[in-house]
Amino acid sequence: MSEICLIAAILFALIDWVAVAREWRLLEYLAKPAALGFLLLYAATGPDASRYLIAALMLSLLGDVYLMLPEQMFPAGLAAFLLAHLAYVADFDAAALARTGWFVGVAVVSAPLASRILRAVHQLPLRIGLGLYMAAISLMVASAIASGEIVAIVGALLFFVSDALIALDRFVAPITGGRLAIIVTYHLGQLLLVIALRA
Repeated sequence: MSEICLIAAILFALIDWVAVAREWRLLEYLAKPAALGFLLLYAATGPDASRYLIAALMLSLLGDVYLMLPEQMFPAGLAAFLLAHLAYVADFDAAALARTGWFVGVAVVSAPLASRILRAVHQLPLRIGLGLYMAAISLMVASAIASGEIVAIVGALLFFVSDALIALDRFVAPITGGRLAIIVTYHLGQLLLVIALRA
């Protein structure tokens, strides 16, 4: 059962990539949540399913749906993914001191990018929300690095790249081929995180 769910998740992710590349919106609206839905089922059917991993994927699925809805739902999608990152943070097995050290490192390295994005956001509530989100995903990446799991580290970094591309494309300047790059890095990031944490 779990293997079937994993295959289905990968298949729907590939379908979603094609839909995004071809701008087939109706197919995209079906394939994107389906990919996360089957990934959630894969995580839930593990031998010792983690409630934090399941929560992270449920919140991610909710965020996917919100971000496909009209523009005014963007803050709700942002909040869902922020909570998803905190659920991922809770699932990593890493010492607090190591997390803190890597969090500082990630924050310093990403500071120029974060500053550029936040300067482009003129609404104060949204700027604050994005700042909190950046802190949450940076902590998720730091926790993955602190765990020492290579698969999780790569997954977290891909997730970070995906979100950075979203922010640059949405608030700074449109990126040629950005939507496809965003969805590919997002799905690969989620897949690798699930594979690492499910194990």
